[in-house]
Formats: sequence, C-alpha cells, structure tokens
Amino acid sequence: MSPLILAYLSLFCALASGITALNAERYPWLLRYGSSIWLGLCGLLAVGAGGWSLIDEISLIDQVRLGLPWLHWHLKLDPLSGFFFIVVGLLVLAVSLYAPGYLQEYVHSKIRSLASLGLFTGLFVFGMLLVLLADDAFVFMVAWELMSVSSYFLVVYQHQHSANRRAAFLYLLMAHMGGLAILLGFGVLASFGGSFTFEAMRAANLSLAWASIAFALTFFGFGMKAGMVPLHAWLPEAHPVAPSHISALMSGVMLKIAIYGLIRFTYDLLGDIQWQWGLAVLIIGSASTLLGVLYALMQHDLKRLLAYHSVENIGIILMGLGLSMIFISAGQPALGVLGLIAALYHTLNHALFKGLLFLGAGAVLHASHENDLNNMGGLIRRLPQTAIFFLIGCLAISGLPPLNGFVSEWLTFQAALQAPSLASGVLRTIIPITAALLALSAALAAACFVKVYGVAFLGVARGRKVEHAHEVDTGMRAGMGLLAVLCVIFGIFPAAVINLIDAIPQMLLGVKPVSATAQGWLWLTPISPRVASYSAPLVVIGIVLFALISYVLMRAHPVKFRRGYPWDCGFGALNSRMQYTATAFSMPIRRIFAPVWDITEQIEELHNPTQPQRTEIIRHQLHIQDKSWSRLYEPIGKLVIAAARRVSRIQTGSIHTYLAYSFFTLLLLLWVVT
Repeated sequence: MSPLILAYLSLFCALASGITALNAERYPWLLRYGSSIWLGLCGLLAVGAGGWSLIDEISLIDQVRLGLPWLHWHLKLDPLSGFFFIVVGLLVLAVSLYAPGYLQEYVHSKIRSLASLGLFTGLFVFGMLLVLLADDAFVFMVAWELMSVSSYFLVVYQHQHSANRRAAFLYLLMAHMGGLAILLGFGVLASFGGSFTFEAMRAANLSLAWASIAFALTFFGFGMKAGMVPLHAWLPEAHPVAPSHISALMSGVMLKIAIYGLIRFTYDLLGDIQWQWGLAVLIIGSASTLLGVLYALMQHDLKRLLAYHSVENIGIILMGLGLSMIFISAGQPALGVLGLIAALYHTLNHALFKGLLFLGAGAVLHASHENDLNNMGGLIRRLPQTAIFFLIGCLAISGLPPLNGFVSEWLTFQAALQAPSLASGVLRTIIPITAALLALSAALAAACFVKVYGVAFLGVARGRKVEHAHEVDTGMRAGMGLLAVLCVIFGIFPAAVINLIDAIPQMLLGVKPVSATAQGWLWLTPISPRVASYSAPLVVIGIVLFALISYVLMRAHPVKFRRGYPWDCGFGALNSRMQYTATAFSMPIRRIFAPVWDITEQIEELHNPTQPQRTEIIRHQLHIQDKSWSRLYEPIGKLVIAAARRVSRIQTGSIHTYLAYSFFTLLLLLWVVT
C-alpha cells in the first residue's frame, strides 16, 4: 500500500459515484445515498493519500498505458499535489454528508435528470483529482477539459431558466479560452524540452523572453479559471445558478485547482522566477481583492454575493504568490517561502469557509426557498444550528481571530511588511500600498458579512416563505458542522498545518523553510519572535476568561430591568419594513466608491392629485453593474459580431463558389509544401 494506491482508489470512487447514479431515474435513492457514499469514500481516500505524501515528503511516479500507443499517461503524487488532494478531499467529504438531504427536493422534479446530476458530479471530482496527478501536459489537458465540461453540465443543470443557460455558455466559452492559453503555454515548454512530460519541461532551457511568454499564457489561462479580475465575469454568473453543493465544490475546490496549476507551472516547470512576474501577480491580486469585496457588498442575492467573495479571496492567494515570487527573485528565499506558505494556507482556509458558506446558503434556500437577502430575516429562530455554522463561516471569511481566515491573512501581511529588505525602491513603494489595500479589503469583508448575517438571520421575517422555514435535516447539518469545526481547529492550531506545508517549498525551491513554529505549537513566529508572533490558543483562552469573568460579575451584581417595546415614533408596532435592507445597509459604501460600478438609480414620486404636496407612492429602482462588462466584454463582443458578419459574406450559397475556395486552397497548400 502506498499513497499513490490510495489516490487511484479515490479516482475509482469518484467514477463509481457517477456510474451509480445512472439508474437514479428509476431508483432515486441511488443518487441520494449510493453516489454520496462513494463520494464520501473518495474524500476520505483523497485526504489519506494527500496526508501520507505530505507527512512522509515522498514523490511517487507511475505510467499507465492509456491513450495513444506512443504517449502513455505519466502520473505523479508529490507533496504539492498531496496538499491539494487534502483540499479536494475535505470538501468532497463534507458534500457527501450534505448531499442526501439537499437532493431530496430534486427527486420529485420532472424536468431535471437525476442521472445527469450524479454522473457529472462524479466526473467533475474525478477530473479535479486527475489534474493533480498529471505528470505530463497531455494528461493534464485531458483532465482539465473533463473538469471544465462536466462542471458546465452541472451549471446548466436547471436549464429551464434562460439565465442559467446564458451563465453556462459564458462559463464554457471562457473556460475554453483559458484552456487554449494553458495549452499554448505547455506548447512553449514542450517545444524547448522535446517532450510533453513535465520532467522534460523542467529540463528545458528557455530564454527570458520565451519563459515570460509561457508564464503570461498560463497566468491568463489559470487566472481566468480562478476568477481573477478582470477575467472573473463568468464566476458570479455560473456559481449561483448551480445546485448549492456544486457551488461549494466549484468555489471551494475548482478555483484552487487553477491555483495549483499556476504554482506547478511557475515554481516547478519554469523554475527561474522573475520579479516582473511576481509584480504582475501582486498587482492583479490586489485589484481582485479590493474589487471582489466591493462587488460583493452591492449584491443582495446570497449566492452571487458569495461568488464575488471568491474573487476577493483568490486575490489574497495571488497576493501571497506575488510576494513569494518577488522575494525569491530578489535572492531572499526565506521570505519567498513565507509568501508561498501564506498563499497555500489561505487556499486551504478558503476552501473550508467558502464551502461552509455555500452549504449554508443552500440550507437557507432549501428551508425557505428564498435567495434574496431583502426577503429574509429572523432565520436564527427557525434555523438555529445552521445559523451557528453560518456565523462561524462569516467570522472566518472576515479574517477575525481565532478562526482560520485570520491566520493566513496575517501571514500574508507579515510577508508584505518585509518589503524594506528589498533593494528596489519601486517594489518598496508598491508592496506597502498593496498591504494597505488588503487591510481595507479585510475591513470591507467584515462589513459585508455583518450585512449578510444581520439581514438574513436577525430581525424579523420579511416574507411568508421565511416565516415557514424550518431546520434542515441531520446530514446537511453534519456537512456544515464538519467544515465549521475544521475552520475552528485550523484557526486555533495553525502550527500543525504549517509544519505539513513546509514540505512543499522544500520540494519546489530546495530551500529548508525557516520554521514558523520554532517556538512550539503555542506560538506562530513567521520571521522571528522579536518581529511578530501570534498565539491562537492564548487568544481563545483570553476570550473564554473574559466571557467567564463577565458572567460571574453579572451574576454577582444582578441588574434589575424591565422589558418593553422600543420607542416606535408613534407609528405602532415594529414590522419588517422598519428594518435595514441589504441595499440600504451598503448605501454609504456605494456612495463612497461610486466610480467602481455602473450605477443606474431612479426615484419616482407619485403625488395626490387633490393635494399636490402629499406624496402617496415612492418607487425606487437601482441597477448596479460590474464595469468590466461595459468596459471590456461588451466591446469585445461587438468586435466579434462585426468580424463574424464580415466573414459570413463568403457564404454565398453557391456550390461553384465553394468548389473554387477548395481549389485555390489546395493550390496554396501545394505551393507551401513545395
């Protein structure tokens, strides 16, 4: 038995999950329970394989006689792929617990195929795991396309809605554009290495110009899949329309497969990292972080809001990678390792808390059939356990201690604060600005999730659907509970995780990282104890002691009080219309950052005909659009349509004309060959 065998078994279980669901139309329980059991086994085996390879710091290589006779499949499991196996496995395991209860409402649908949902879910997970095992460009691209195409069918699953079909088409189009760029990047390396295997690509001797071209192509391709600005347009369209457990996999895991590809290509295959590459990654990551959270603040659709926050967190990961690349190029590998570890840890953390939040959003949708924050309210009384799990996810994504989101963002800050050690004055100026943007984004993220939790779970219900909501079943709560517990554990005991991650920079850079846990499991000291230190266990102890002391003091000195209704200005009993809506909560931020969006706001007042000074009805219409559509995608779309119309002129409908095209094309090819 070896980690590679466990990895193969996880692939088998993912395929078995999809195959089991093929007869789900006749036996729906095969999808709800059969496929979910296989997915759970897949997740457990993936975590086992990844954990084993990380702990033992081993790399295992294999060849499988599949595909073309002269092009065998080269597979490899090493600490980097093992780490991402853990990321995929943990979320797949949580989804396997969540899915049976969530899929119950799909069983009675007559317009949606249960078999296709189960089949493409299994193929989707299989494709992601196979990408991680690929050790040549051929297997990588086959697995990449399998992941993209299967996820397309999951996005378009509820195809009766035109918006879903549009979102799926946009996703498929941009996925293939990114895939083409990645293929061209591999082609550059293969042309110099003489083979499609990663081993030959590592040995390729590229000039700086060709290496930069290869990096630019793959950064474009992987960045489009990851959802970085300005290539993020598909993400807030596709993620919200998929079933919620699929949204959790896409946002929590699939985006991280793109991060894996970028790390594998840049750190492993290219090797000679340039500071210009790191600067580009850092700037785009900073823009994605700030714009992602600003776009999210304006949303009132819960899943769309979470999708935009994925753009923000991908930006934070890219910031860590950009800092790492800059420091490595500057000859400071120890600081480069710190940036890489921060990016990897945030990759794991984002998978956990974003998966938790999407599963929580799915639970709200399942219980109330409502996805608009402006129609929610008071859910904490109807879904108390879901409310607790969702609160943990909100605190984690807001970067508040002692949860896991704080640790990885803090490590990213620590890397950025080492900018004075660089010789370049330009870099010493730019990096602190990006750190300030990260701090601003963290504050805005906290404000956004105050809005989300306050509007959705507190106050009183704003609609009848929400009033009749009830707690979801045990399996759904177990899936959310697992991720919530992991958010807490990885926040309180980050030293154990970082000790495992240390194997990755050792493999990629050949540098023994300066241990951030040199002071033991209690303290995290990424640079040195005198520069910066953090102890999550002590923070937890302090919080508990403060709570206990407050409780004892309140019991020792009880305060007499009486209950009564708050002052209502003479309007009578409070009702749902007197609460803040999601739109009203974010209005001040919308006023401050107005240039970021295309805003159309109209206010119409209808007056009483007999009393013109009296306003009877006020209508307010607000439309906020991402500027990337009007500034980038719509002009490109117009150019494509104009070019297509011109090209269509060659379609005359005459067979004689088409034969002439063929004849002259043949003559041209013969001339080129000779």
